[in-house]
Amino acid sequence: MHDATLEFSTYPALLKPQDIAKRLNVSRAMAYKLLATGELPTVRIGRIVRVREADLEAYIQKCWTGWN
Repeated sequence: MHDATLEFSTYPALLKPQDIAKRLNVSRAMAYKLLATGELPTVRIGRIVRVREADLEAYIQKCWTGWN
């Protein structure tokens, strides 16, 4: 029997701008700005904009300055 859920588990999670805002604890406008300026790489599907979870994690690591 073919299990479709196994196939989708190999794809990276794609996050909506609202998800980005929530995870970064910023406004939705700020999240959209990060996408529009290219600071966060995006996946575009027609008019839909998503961010791979790995790219968000890389962005967080890039911005990390440590505890000063």
